[in-house]
Amino acid sequence: MAQPRPVTRIQRKNRAAILDAALDVFSLKGFDGATVDQIASSAGLSKPNLLYYFPSKEAIYTALLGELLDTWLDPLRALDPGGDPLAEILAYVQRKLEMSRDFPRESRLFANEIIQGAPRIAGELSGTLRDLVDDTAKVIDLWADEGRIARVNPHHLVFSIWSLTQHYADFDVQVRAVLGEGVTDPFPEAEAYLRTMFTRMLTPG
Repeated sequence: MAQPRPVTRIQRKNRAAILDAALDVFSLKGFDGATVDQIASSAGLSKPNLLYYFPSKEAIYTALLGELLDTWLDPLRALDPGGDPLAEILAYVQRKLEMSRDFPRESRLFANEIIQGAPRIAGELSGTLRDLVDDTAKVIDLWADEGRIARVNPHHLVFSIWSLTQHYADFDVQVRAVLGEGVTDPFPEAEAYLRTMFTRMLTPG
């Protein structure tokens, strides 16, 4: 049986360039508004060259979403059931906020997919993602049972962390417009605010 040819450095470079360019185009225009021609032009490649690596726009988009979902789940996977509950939850908030700061295109791409009804990752949402959140909810409930944090609905706690951190990526223009020209970086104050809010919410009474 013939062995597959090893991927060359140029092939890795071109594939990475295509995915990076596609991330720009998809995060700005959405799936329906993006075209292969736009992605090829942004990547600095011809359309036939791009299609050598990915046979369609759908294939590029699916590859991006697959990589993105893993990246999105990693901060929740890092939550340590054996750690200090408040410290672990605050660290998760910080990691999610850092992702909004460092990966705004990825956040917008993910948000666009969800808004469209998640036609390409619905199975992952109801499978891998739900299983991970359910496992995390059990840990949060256990911490509350032990009196180490205040009793909260664990699923809605996770939802609130998502919404309050990803807002700074998905609505960056709105955030900066409201804060005004004097604010060049909203993230330090956002982190301080969220730490205070979740600390007050989760500290046992």
